[in-house]
Amino acid sequence: MIRTKDVTGGIHRVEAKRLADEIAETGSYDLTKYPHITGVFSDDDIYSSNEPYVIIEINGTLYRVEYKANGDNNIVVVNCAFGAIFLLMIVLLLYIRQHIIVPFGRLNTVPQELARGNLSVEIPEEKSRFFGKFTWGVNLLREKIEDDRQRELSTQREKKLLLLSLSHDIKTPLSAIKLNAKALEKGIYKDTEKQREVAQNINKRADEIEQFVSEITKAASKDFMTFEVTQGEVFLSQVITKISARYVPQLETCGTEFSVQKFNDCILFCDPDRLGECLQNLMENAIKYGDGKRIEIGFDRMDGCQLITVCNTGCTLEEKELPQIFESFHRGNNANKVQGNGLGLFICKRLMSLMGGEVYAEIQGDRFCVTLIVRLA
Repeated sequence: MIRTKDVTGGIHRVEAKRLADEIAETGSYDLTKYPHITGVFSDDDIYSSNEPYVIIEINGTLYRVEYKANGDNNIVVVNCAFGAIFLLMIVLLLYIRQHIIVPFGRLNTVPQELARGNLSVEIPEEKSRFFGKFTWGVNLLREKIEDDRQRELSTQREKKLLLLSLSHDIKTPLSAIKLNAKALEKGIYKDTEKQREVAQNINKRADEIEQFVSEITKAASKDFMTFEVTQGEVFLSQVITKISARYVPQLETCGTEFSVQKFNDCILFCDPDRLGECLQNLMENAIKYGDGKRIEIGFDRMDGCQLITVCNTGCTLEEKELPQIFESFHRGNNANKVQGNGLGLFICKRLMSLMGGEVYAEIQGDRFCVTLIVRLA
């Protein structure tokens, strides 16, 4: 652009040629006809200016024809544009620093403190639309961890008190059994009727101990997880779309054929998040315990309920184990080489029960199928 004023070609040369023809024909000229020409000089004035010019010869006389050079104006415009872009970049970088980098720096140590168990760590509130929701979520997470810790401590304290109380209560019948047993051993009771009475007393005390043991077992197997559901309405298509978006890429990478049967969309009455959690548990089980060839989601409708079935090929579970698979910490004979804790189906059953639904499993040849029964809205 700087060199444009030195370029010999251009519209000013066309106008200079027309000007030369006009002077040659009429001996005069009218500059208003030539917008790009600013002046015409001859004789002693031919070298009196530093403006851009061209030299033309007309009838043996040299003329200096000056013209407008637009290169400088273009340079100014381009420089202004680059300056505006530079200022915009500075403003953008300052905005990123103020609303993203600085707030993130203030939150940098929060995950470490939470991991160390420091639940009283201060989490600064952020009004930024980038981090405001994030800090709000971290605060909810901290409060949830703290509530769970308090609930766990309360549960452990109650169980400990219960076990101490039952242990103390067991001592009374146990002492009576030991005394009666020693009396029978030493032959203190010669009368058959008295011996029968002592044996009945021992049996009665044993029943008391059995009752106490039953209470201990019940306390030990009491729900160790808290489940909360918030009933609402959701389209079946929304739930299935989320599941497909989550697992299609993963299963394609593994080479597993994934099929979703056609279904008629409907509105389900459930907790959408919890229903999604149940389907995720079933999909994870199908991936872990299947042979990796095919996983299918099927649908049916019955008695005002929507049935959603997840099936996988390569089932090695025995029929006799079906009644136990929904118990906590139960793992089938096909889980020896697969990591897990035996809680997936247990969680599904508890959640479906709280949502007013049900879940059941069946073996169809070499396929293992689990069906969720969800109420229609």
